[in-house]
Amino acid sequence: MPTQTRYLSAFNRLRVHQLPTSSTSFSRQDFGANFVWGAATAAYQIEGAHQTDGRGPSIWDTFTHDQRWGRFRDHGDVACEFYHRYETDLALLKSLGFTAFRFSLSWSRIMPDGTGRINERGLDFYNRLIDSCLAMGIEPWVTLYHWDLPQALEAKGGWTNRAVIRWFSDYVECCTKAFGHKVKNWMVLNEPLVFTAGGYFAGIHAPGRRGLWNFLPAVHHAVICQGEGGRIIRRNVPNARIGTTLFCAPVEPHTHHSRDLRAAARIDALGNRLFIEPSLGLGYPVQDAPLLKQILTKYANLGDLQRAAFDFDFIGLQNYFRLVVRHDWFTPYFWAREVKPGRRNVVETTAMDWEVYPEGIYRVIRQFSAYEKVKEIIITENGAAFPDRLQDGQVNDPQRVAFYQAYLRQVLRAKQEGFRVGGYFAWSLMDNFEWSEGYRPRFGLVYIDYATQQRIVKESGNWFRTFLTT
Repeated sequence: MPTQTRYLSAFNRLRVHQLPTSSTSFSRQDFGANFVWGAATAAYQIEGAHQTDGRGPSIWDTFTHDQRWGRFRDHGDVACEFYHRYETDLALLKSLGFTAFRFSLSWSRIMPDGTGRINERGLDFYNRLIDSCLAMGIEPWVTLYHWDLPQALEAKGGWTNRAVIRWFSDYVECCTKAFGHKVKNWMVLNEPLVFTAGGYFAGIHAPGRRGLWNFLPAVHHAVICQGEGGRIIRRNVPNARIGTTLFCAPVEPHTHHSRDLRAAARIDALGNRLFIEPSLGLGYPVQDAPLLKQILTKYANLGDLQRAAFDFDFIGLQNYFRLVVRHDWFTPYFWAREVKPGRRNVVETTAMDWEVYPEGIYRVIRQFSAYEKVKEIIITENGAAFPDRLQDGQVNDPQRVAFYQAYLRQVLRAKQEGFRVGGYFAWSLMDNFEWSEGYRPRFGLVYIDYATQQRIVKESGNWFRTFLTT
């Protein structure tokens, strides 16, 4: 089906049919006995201990302490002190009924210089964390890279330097040999679109670089690292389940005008297809996003697309909102801009100003399931930030409870329609450092009082406890 026709068809369906909010109850058992239930975190966002036991600086340490950026008053130096409190936090996760814990490894904690020397104390910490998970009956799900590149490698060009493929491969070799006998669930990259676009195009994330000529090589090298990382895990970890995690959002045109349809196709290619299609051996979606031809002419070597392809056991999808876009001649490179649905209709939004749109998670499951080589989908992140308040020792967050109920209904809908959805990880186990937003947005099922580091289970956490254990 031609791209424009496909988007016009989708647009018309969306206008005439929106799912009403269902009041039908559902249970854990409806998802099946083998469905994975977990909560997710990331190293820089929770660990703290930024100079402890030989850890080297990451790009986020540098970025958040660079006064040129002005807007930053927050950093991850202390964060949630997970490095020192991990046993308490794992016990909380267990008490909420979750049986899986997704966490990332800090590259600069394991290899302070990014390559070469290995920090044994860093390996010791993650061995203790993994051992504690297993002792509590919690399955560890490890993400190898969640945005915290060692600063020593950024000084050499970071993701724009083709040598990052070798650097990353060395790091994966180290991690899989150290933990592969205990960890069977691995994710190579976390949302590569976000760390390349935010960090190397828009400059709003670390390392704060801007421009298309930083973005395109960073994309290409990350695409190759997905494939190379998967192959190293397969070689070093017998019976591993290997995936990678991708940002995704359903994209729809603002109107049925041909220019808006083409704009939606471009944004879908860049936002949803840029990393999945090379990994499936389909190459870059250059037909709908012609600027990607620059990757092939300027940065790709012979054989790169073969190196990018890998037979993943699952694809992790991370959905928070939808994108409504229209054509815009004044937006360089993309000729499209987002149109907030709330400008025309009253919609519920989160503290991140993201629209609450539960059907979106169903739509991305359906979209990615259409790829023949996608074997299974795991929702590796989904959640919402709301203005939580601690009152009388409690945090009542009914909006978050309603959010999870509505989104889980849509996940169940997809599963009941035969789509291969094997698990769901709530974002996040606890409030944490939320990147360029600092500590203001609170996504956690557990409230963190940052002044005292007290942990308080929110009502949403109690809802999961009831849902998962009753």
